Amino acid sequence: MNDLAKKIAKGSKSSFYYAFSLLPEGQRDAMNTVYAFCRQTDDIVDEGDDSNEVKNRNLTKWLTEFEKSLSGVSEFSLLNNLAKIINKFNIPVHPFLELIKGMEMDLTKNRYHSFKELKLYCYRVASTVGLMCIEIFGYKNKSAKEFAVNLGLAMQITNILRDVKTDADNGRIYLPKEDLEKFNYSEQELLDGIYNSNFLSLMKYEAKRAKDYFMKANNSLHFEDKKGMFPARAMQHIYYKLLCKLEAENFNVFQKRINVNKLEKVLISLGTWAKYRLVY
Repeated sequence: MNDLAKKIAKGSKSSFYYAFSLLPEGQRDAMNTVYAFCRQTDDIVDEGDDSNEVKNRNLTKWLTEFEKSLSGVSEFSLLNNLAKIINKFNIPVHPFLELIKGMEMDLTKNRYHSFKELKLYCYRVASTVGLMCIEIFGYKNKSAKEFAVNLGLAMQITNILRDVKTDADNGRIYLPKEDLEKFNYSEQELLDGIYNSNFLSLMKYEAKRAKDYFMKANNSLHFEDKKGMFPARAMQHIYYKLLCKLEAENFNVFQKRINVNKLEKVLISLGTWAKYRLVY
């Protein structure tokens, strides 16, 4: 087990950590490594005060080192260990490359005109992670890939709704321009943190879109794959709870940070694990 990967995963205290902590050791270690890769890739773009030009160079180097790791010759031990996981679980390389492209989008794009544009971003930064993970969990039906893609879209849209204020403070608006126009809510109002009926209608519209993808994920998962997918299902329940909390607060994300707390994440993860171990 790579100590760096374990440290990154444990230190994150993310929903991912609680969801896969109940996996058998081999799968858990693999998930820690995959998560650490995703986290490090994201940090290249989001952490530090370097210019976008410098961050882009760092991301290009990371991509080069990832490609080298597939032959076991990267200068980063994390990537070499990741390559071993990729080989052990027969994970396609494509999702890793797409994830890096998604992070690159954050360096070159801070506005989205349509949901079609945003959907590509969500696929790259979230659905790809699901496509990596299902190979570690194991599945029998190809529909598990549809489950991973749809769940990733649902989760990322939920993230975007939660982080509207934080992203705006950083000069990023992920809500599609066509949707802002549909509800007569301006970009400047969003940047100024204006909470009004138009904003509320806009957020309800986006939440409905997230719910539709949660439902599509449900419908994509075959019964015989459910037991192995319990970590993904735990993530689904955690993020759906977050979406419900946002709704309960009328999406007033400008006034408070709305989250699922640690205890709730632990209880949801334990409950999901117990259900799929005892019932299925």
